[in-house]
Amino acid sequence: MSSAHRQLLPLKANSVIGILGGGQLGRMTALAAARLGYRCHIFHPEAESPAAEVSAFATRAEWDDEAALAAFADSVDVVTLEFENVPAAALSFLEARVPVMPGASVLSITQHRVLEKDFVKAQGAETAPYRAVRSLEELRAAVAEIGSPCVLKTCRFGYDGKGQAKLWADSDLAAIWGSLKTDDAILEGFVNFTCEVSVIVARGRDGQVVSFPVVENRHANHILDETHVPAAIDPRVAEEARRVAAAVVAGFADFAGLLAIEMFVTADGHVLVNEMAPRPHNSGHWSMDGAVTDQFEQLVRAVSGHALGSTDILRPCVMKNLLGDDILKVPELMKKPGARVHLYGKSEAKPGRKMGHVNFMGIEGGAG
Repeated sequence: MSSAHRQLLPLKANSVIGILGGGQLGRMTALAAARLGYRCHIFHPEAESPAAEVSAFATRAEWDDEAALAAFADSVDVVTLEFENVPAAALSFLEARVPVMPGASVLSITQHRVLEKDFVKAQGAETAPYRAVRSLEELRAAVAEIGSPCVLKTCRFGYDGKGQAKLWADSDLAAIWGSLKTDDAILEGFVNFTCEVSVIVARGRDGQVVSFPVVENRHANHILDETHVPAAIDPRVAEEARRVAAAVVAGFADFAGLLAIEMFVTADGHVLVNEMAPRPHNSGHWSMDGAVTDQFEQLVRAVSGHALGSTDILRPCVMKNLLGDDILKVPELMKKPGARVHLYGKSEAKPGRKMGHVNFMGIEGGAG
């Protein structure tokens, strides 16, 4: 029997959920777990851990510390992720000792942009045109084939605009290739889209699948700025986005947890998958105040063996990220009717660093 579905009965109260990664997603998952009577054990290598601050247990160790991983496995009943860049070897080590959701087989795909795109296409979903690039010569050939503008990205570890560069017809390909310092990249054709949307899908240990409504995401400097709920798109496009998301999740034979899928919507109504993450997602933070079941509780339900909750929208809203010095705006935000502020407990505000978010309730998705 697979690790994800080894136990179908819900975990008992006071069971321990292990979370890999110590950031704000783990923090909010741990708070949701506490509401359902579970304790959390955070495994993290960083000096600061917002998740550890609100959890019963924490282990600070490197991902390749097998003694620490073994002790962690012995102390928990199930393991999940708040951070997808955990080395697959660490997950494989844990999977031999305790159920891990999602497991190494899922991460091996979602951690690599070419494998991810190949997987998505195999499920019948559309993507932008792309080519694997392992050398300057392959980059030049790929640009000649796909055309410009286009985007060059490292296959691993890039996020919030890091590890990527937009290429134009007159770009210095040699200089850009050298700046990425990689021999494992992907070139993606530029998509002329009308908006960016995302869908978060949950799958339980018993195979139950529930998706959240489609939301619209607006970025600034490659970082999510706002999420508008519901997305102001044609209902047929929204239905297609949810269908695509469900098809992608179904492609994983052994998956329990959350999968967030970001997509482009083109002018003619096509939905193109951009990327995905097997964990809670920034674009799902609205659900903490705007949905019957928020994404963090849904993750806890999924990995603990409970039935998944309703994802119905309670009221329209807009989620706004608080980045860096935006934290200074909190006193004023707290005065606004309908504003629900969530802070992550980080000690230092740096430019572009996610310090918290605020959900503005009662604002229609798609509003300016």
